[in-house]
Formats: sequence, C-alpha cells, structure tokens
Amino acid sequence: GYPDTPLPVPHTLSPPSPFFHRMLAAVTKRLLRRPCSMLTANTRLFSDSPKGNFKAMIMLKRKEGISRHDFGKWWLTQHKGLALQLPGLKKYAVSLVDVPEGEDEPMYDGVAELWFDKKEDLAAAYTTELGGKVAADSMAMVCKRDRLLTYEHTFEP
Repeated sequence: GYPDTPLPVPHTLSPPSPFFHRMLAAVTKRLLRRPCSMLTANTRLFSDSPKGNFKAMIMLKRKEGISRHDFGKWWLTQHKGLALQLPGLKKYAVSLVDVPEGEDEPMYDGVAELWFDKKEDLAAAYTTELGGKVAADSMAMVCKRDRLLTYEHTFEP
C-alpha cells in the first residue's frame, strides 16, 4: 500500500523538454492509429490500502461514427440513469474531454468515477442483472474501455 504521509515534492520542477513533448505526441498518435478492434479493456489496481474510498475510474473512447456530442449526450443521460441505480454506489461523476478545434483526437472521450465502500461492492454491483445492463450499454457505444481500480486519498490545502 501507499504510505500514510505524502512523499516530499520539489518546490520547483523543470518544464518538460521539447523532446518529451515530441515523444509523447508520437506515442499518442501511434496508439490512436490502432483500430478499435485491437484495443482491449485493461484493469490495474494501484493500491490495496484499506484506507480511503474505493473508486473505479473508467476511461471510455467512443466508437467510430459516433460524434463527440452524441456520445456526451448518451453518457450524461441514458448511461448515467442506469449507472446511478447500481447497488452500493455511493457517488458517480463523469468528466468529458474538452478538445479545442484543430487538436488531435484524444485517447479517451471521458472518464467516469464510481465510488463504493470497498472493491467487493463494485464486483457485486456488476454481477447483478442491472450491472450487466450497465456494462452492455457502455460496450455498445465504445471501442475502448480502460479501468483503474483505486483507493482514493484526498487532501485539503
């Protein structure tokens, strides 16, 4: 697990070099050129600490042919209505990616955050009939879904 106290962070950080930005752009473009059929749902557990709140962060990429506007509308209406009914869900948030005109297509179109008391509650929620409907509704709209299963630790300044 993570330590109870945050690690020291330098007060001044150098900005990333132009080389770093070029490499990041090249890697991102290569990933985005991969057909959606080659992309899979991955799960990573960053912390198994019992402290904090358990949260699933689910990053979604819409299928080709679905506009960003229509995808956002679906997520904030139809899908939200289903997800909010998941048993054991404590909080649900959706963040849609803002893409300025002329920018490259992002890796994801948004992130959903689902809070539960513990990871077993998330697993139990998705084994229900409603959980199956939530998953099927999502997979009908996306070509890529990655999940991060985390324990959230929040700090106030």
